[in-house]
Amino acid sequence: MPSTAEKRREFRRLHESGCFVIPNPWDIGNARYLQGLGFKALASTSAGFAFTRGLPDGAVTREMMLAHLRELSEAADIPVNADFEGGFADEPDGVAESVRLCCETGVAGLSIEDSTGDAQNPLYDFELSVARVRAARAAIDKSGPDVVFTARSEGFIRNRPDLKETIRRLTAYAEAGADCLYAPGIKTPEEIQAVVAAVRPKPVNFLMATTTHFSVDDLDRLGVRRISLGGTLARVAWTAVIRALREIADEGKFTNLAGTMANAELNEFFRGDIGSHKSP
Repeated sequence: MPSTAEKRREFRRLHESGCFVIPNPWDIGNARYLQGLGFKALASTSAGFAFTRGLPDGAVTREMMLAHLRELSEAADIPVNADFEGGFADEPDGVAESVRLCCETGVAGLSIEDSTGDAQNPLYDFELSVARVRAARAAIDKSGPDVVFTARSEGFIRNRPDLKETIRRLTAYAEAGADCLYAPGIKTPEEIQAVVAAVRPKPVNFLMATTTHFSVDDLDRLGVRRISLGGTLARVAWTAVIRALREIADEGKFTNLAGTMANAELNEFFRGDIGSHKSP
């Protein structure tokens, strides 16, 4: 199994050219299955993990999140990026401490967002947001210098879809030391190209959260370097389970169970996966 240092170097290399998909598992099983499909890196999902704990997105504690990230990082042979929400603190010093602890879990990358969690005031003040990014950068430089740092501006998914302000924030975050920039919720080619151009040559992450006409090649041509799925895969799983259960509860029928994978297929995969993780 590659070392943490090797996974961090590989993750950084992936950001140098081309366009890659970084799907978001929420437990060891789907992390290893996604790895088995040939993906080059993974990212955690705060929403997907929260749902496994019976919590809404944003309600997981720092301790729970750190344990989850350590588990994913230790289980995967490929780099894992941490959806580290807002760093579990408002002030820069608190963000720095959280980032230090996150680096210790073995992740190859992490993201910090500028969302406050307050619907009335959804984004941190500009200057505070930049200070939080600087603090995260400094903590990474001390604790895990090869960790890829992604700074996120959340306006488009927090009822503040202002492209000019989003670009102002992302360019400031890039100047403050972010390695990768991310504005979840941008959707049009014009928005994507504007963000890519504003922070170039630093890479941009695009969130694929719904069915869209974009392909990987399309996003590559628009200049996107990394495509993540956020909590979408978790919602796909929940949708299938809930649809089947509602049919059983409401109609007493089981037609939505059709087409499911057999135990034998999954058992075969995980038997081989266990073998690949045994010590030589």
